[in-house]
Amino acid sequence: MDTALSSEPSAERRPRSPAHVFFAFSRLALRGFGGVLPWAQRTLVDEERWLTQREFVDVLALAQVLPGPNVCNVALMVGDRFFGWRGAVAALGGMMAAPLAIVLALALLHARFAELPAVVAALRGMGAVSAGLLIGMALRLLPGLHAGQAGWAFAAAAFLGAGILRWPLLGVMGALGSASVALAWRRLARAPLPKPPRPGAGT
Repeated sequence: MDTALSSEPSAERRPRSPAHVFFAFSRLALRGFGGVLPWAQRTLVDEERWLTQREFVDVLALAQVLPGPNVCNVALMVGDRFFGWRGAVAALGGMMAAPLAIVLALALLHARFAELPAVVAALRGMGAVSAGLLIGMALRLLPGLHAGQAGWAFAAAAFLGAGILRWPLLGVMGALGSASVALAWRRLARAPLPKPPRPGAGT
């Protein structure tokens, strides 16, 4: 089965050490002004090549349904994939260390200058940039989904329920997630079993 957590990465795609993981995620976090997830896809898939596009989609899908920030969940799973708990700690540390210092400094500045018209306008512009980055990442992820008609139907239902009708996100995820799992289970039950290898095959 081709899943993000079960397939063993090839040697040329492995990070060299937990320190390599730490600095890669630190660079990712420092680049992620306006949203880290788009940069996560570019760093892990395009630059470092630790994950394929399909593997990144699988990891992100699991990170979305787990509690906690999505990108932190991605960091934990990717770090654990290569170096176990040491890699998970390194990845999460890289994600949090530098941004923590920057955010604390910016929070102090925002508390002092938040009412200035220039600051208000700048924050509105940054919000538009963040939305654009998320839309761009979603479009780049589409080729790796291989969703089929049912997948697109679930995506449209999620957009309608959470984005248009403003239903509670937890309820939308619970209902559509349960329905998608039930559909996948039904399809797997109907799928023909693979034929066992013939004796002496491959020798």
